[in-house]
Amino acid sequence: MKGFTLIELVVTLAILGLLATMAAPLVSLSMQRSKEQELRTALRSMREAIDAYHQAVIEGRVTVKADTNGYPGNLKELAEGVADSKDPDGKKKLYFLRRIPRDPMSAMPDKTSPEETWGLRSYQSAPDDPQPGDDVYDVFSLSEKPGMNGLPYKQW
Repeated sequence: MKGFTLIELVVTLAILGLLATMAAPLVSLSMQRSKEQELRTALRSMREAIDAYHQAVIEGRVTVKADTNGYPGNLKELAEGVADSKDPDGKKKLYFLRRIPRDPMSAMPDKTSPEETWGLRSYQSAPDDPQPGDDVYDVFSLSEKPGMNGLPYKQW
């Protein structure tokens, strides 16, 4: 078996280095695409849970005060459950989420609770200026970074 010359070894290492530098952006792009998919899934599941809660209020399964609009007071209600007013024993709870997901785009440390990583919009706030309030009408990412589609994650 023939040994490598110094030139062959240098050329081989140069080619490997070039291939490695070409692969790095692809890995980064793949990771961003994965996090964006995770964000879409989390937003969809929480928005569906908020809508299911509101529908349960309309159907009379969740009791709320007369002066409220029928949306949950916070995200924890969706995961911790609320009493089912149609249950004659009063023991059954309605759950809308298994858990509150963490915002994958959040720059907050892992010690922060998942519900604190999301921006909340109340029913009374304007669509173009979402503000928290007495209820949770919608959720959004707090990240100002732009997504691959050019829109900031905050606007998704």
